[in-house]
Amino acid sequence: MIEAREYQADELLRDGGSIHIRAIRPEDRARLLEHFRALSPQSVYFRFFGPKRSLSDTELERLIAPDYSTHVALLATLRDGGDEKIIGVGRYLVREGSVPPRAELAFAVLDAYQGRGIATLLLEHLGRIARANGISEFEASVMGANRQMLEVFAGSGFRIRHSLDAGIVNVSFPTEESESYQRASHLRELNAAALSIAGFIRPRSVAVVGASRREGSIGAALVANLRRARFNGPIYPINQSTGEVQGLRAYASITDVGAPVDLAVIALPAEAVEDAVRDCARSGVKGVVVISSGFAEISAEGRERERRLFELVRGSGMRMVGPNCMGVLNTDPAISLNATFAPNWPPPGNIGMLSQSGALGLAILDYARSRGIGLSTFVSAGNKADVSSNDMLAYWAQDPRTEVIVLYLESFGNPRKFARIAPEVARVKPIVAVKAGRSAAGTRAASSHSAALASLDVAVDALFEQAGVIRTNTLEELFDVVALLSSQPVPGGPRVGVVTNAGGPGIMLADACEARGLKLPELEPATVASLRSFLVDRAGLGNPIDMTAQAGPSEYQRTIAAVGADPNVDSLVVIYIPPMVTKPEEIAAAIAQAAGQVPAHKPVATVFISSGGAPAALHEGPRGRLATFSFPENAAMALSAAERYARWRQRPHATALSLDRSAQGAIRTVVDRVLAGVDTPAWLDPYDAELILNAAGIRYERAEQTTVESAPAAADRIGYPLVAKIISRDVLHKSDVGGVIMGLRSAADVAQAVHGLAAKMRDLGKQLDGILLQRQVDKGVEALVGVTSDPTFGPLLVCGLGGVAVELLRDVAFRLHPVTDVDAEAMLVSLRASKLLDGFRGSPRADRAALVSIITRISALAEVVPELRELDLNPVIVLPEGKGAVAVDARIRIGPLLTA
Repeated sequence: MIEAREYQADELLRDGGSIHIRAIRPEDRARLLEHFRALSPQSVYFRFFGPKRSLSDTELERLIAPDYSTHVALLATLRDGGDEKIIGVGRYLVREGSVPPRAELAFAVLDAYQGRGIATLLLEHLGRIARANGISEFEASVMGANRQMLEVFAGSGFRIRHSLDAGIVNVSFPTEESESYQRASHLRELNAAALSIAGFIRPRSVAVVGASRREGSIGAALVANLRRARFNGPIYPINQSTGEVQGLRAYASITDVGAPVDLAVIALPAEAVEDAVRDCARSGVKGVVVISSGFAEISAEGRERERRLFELVRGSGMRMVGPNCMGVLNTDPAISLNATFAPNWPPPGNIGMLSQSGALGLAILDYARSRGIGLSTFVSAGNKADVSSNDMLAYWAQDPRTEVIVLYLESFGNPRKFARIAPEVARVKPIVAVKAGRSAAGTRAASSHSAALASLDVAVDALFEQAGVIRTNTLEELFDVVALLSSQPVPGGPRVGVVTNAGGPGIMLADACEARGLKLPELEPATVASLRSFLVDRAGLGNPIDMTAQAGPSEYQRTIAAVGADPNVDSLVVIYIPPMVTKPEEIAAAIAQAAGQVPAHKPVATVFISSGGAPAALHEGPRGRLATFSFPENAAMALSAAERYARWRQRPHATALSLDRSAQGAIRTVVDRVLAGVDTPAWLDPYDAELILNAAGIRYERAEQTTVESAPAAADRIGYPLVAKIISRDVLHKSDVGGVIMGLRSAADVAQAVHGLAAKMRDLGKQLDGILLQRQVDKGVEALVGVTSDPTFGPLLVCGLGGVAVELLRDVAFRLHPVTDVDAEAMLVSLRASKLLDGFRGSPRADRAALVSIITRISALAEVVPELRELDLNPVIVLPEGKGAVAVDARIRIGPLLTA
């Protein structure tokens, strides 16, 4: 449930500005009166359906004291000096006696702020609260002349119905989050984020707060870099102690500039940053880059200082990069912005890069320059108090100069938002990421198989896999992949043609390709015949094509053209190792020219094994820059990553399953009953677990909880054959203590089994809470489906094969909620033991579709039950094809909502 009285959020407007949305409070009386007085007569007329001079005491009292159940009121505010200014009000009031509950909406936005999307955002947040309160429909009466309000409803994504009555438009719509609403809201979010970032990346003017004349200081480096890059706009040094910095007029404060400032770069001691940002707010600055350190990275006091800074920035309508960062740059000649203190300016290119580490960012810029890899933009995110990788993805998705996106991340602020944005971007632009911290991935004390198998790094892998992000392990790998993707098309398949002048490197490349899922196919007979016509007799024509050390420029050109044109080849790798008889520069020029004859949809990569590196001529052919690697394994790794990405991009779009309202209601009834008055997590008893699974549409084999004495009679009611299982608060996994006995075919068998289980528990000193009798399921493939929940990443779904040995074998796959059928199928394909589902060594094919259905239904269950902590269905027996799958053991743990 949403605690509406404490409700607050920071949002981005249609033009990229920011606002704060929060619940109204009694102390807002004076602000509301001021807000009303600031409305134009027309806005008052539209809101109250007639002229009105003031708000009465009764109206004020009612407005500032909603019950946040039948009456909810939200404010949109901005900081105005030391106080908040209300710029918009949105409220709903439930119509008394309406069934199902319906609520009437009303909005009032200051004229100067209309058209920026404030009412739309208030509507989204009111809808969120209404859904949590069980309100199924909104209504509103709008004067026909109030076109802006009618456009708010029309563009909201809600399914709008309207009727006209004497010049009044009566609008009504369901509050549910339909697909069209979700899509419209998502697009608004992306567009707003992209526009908010444009102020940093494409500013018309820059101020350096803390500009310095002292050589070697950051303040001096910032001004020098802006000038050296020839920023296409005015630069305003801010320094209280001097009137001039590096030949530019200096100002004591940004408020003294007297001209619009889009971007302020702040390099001051941490304790002085807040006052500087307040000056920026008063001056109408759009964005600030806080270079200064001394915030959340050092202490609790620093974290509090950073929190205040964020609230000040967003509450004033601005955005912030940092703090504790090295700045931003844009190589676009029309902007030419270097607002960093980095000593190196990278060449222009098509790569947008974000680094969370400032120090590593310096190294990245230097390495990019040394490899000739060009950047469109670079952002050092630092502590990511505000602007994050999610914002940058939204910007780069719309930036025509950026074709490849690179991320160096040390932490995730909002991975669920990343999971929404990244797949859309990755469909058109590859995202390559290094996520630091694999070795530090923590393992929690786990109380289920699902939790024991999970870790933070597993969650990151799952997130990247679903989102189509290419994860690399090292910076070298990152630059190898980026070198390929930024200069070549993605491969159309896994088939690689190899041209080399030495057998050894060709064999190494072949091995590396095979190990990574790439194939070296046989070439068409016509291609082989063509090669035989001009290569020496000793040449190897089996792919790799070994031209021998005698191969010169002509042989390279003709061989590349022939192999590249072969229909069995999706990509081409050309290897050169310098022998005594050829000159590298001549070979490089030949390769560059021949690459232009390879079909444009096929990537061409080169491996130049030379201490002198690749000659410049290699990048001067019709294709421009070619991807060049130092060793065969590097090329194989990059091609493999690109090919996996290409396959991901070809996956069909899919949507996650949602349970119907009746199923949701049945599930919530159980969960709310169990959690009533409980403040610690609890395992559901078998009966409640069965109720929830049945409501979710998951087949769970009939079971009955009983006692040792009553077990034989219960067995006759259930039917045979049976399995007897212990129920004990002291035992996590029943099989670990021999707490499961199968193959019981009579009441006598059951009596003997349950008395044996009771004796075993006594011998172990464990509490026996009961006996669970369950029909034994026919033989099938044993699988695990489970959930563990992380406060940062949310529900993490796991599936695998193995039953009791699942933790030993660790043949499992993870995905973040929500999991679609496409995701679920990909999980199964990734398992080493996946062949067991396909009928291994004569066994019947298992019902793969039924297992996919269970995975997607567990994901839907996690949506309905955010309180879900852990869930294990282990084993799930996957029956022969067409006969379904059935869970025969279930453990479900729920608890109060997790917070990050």
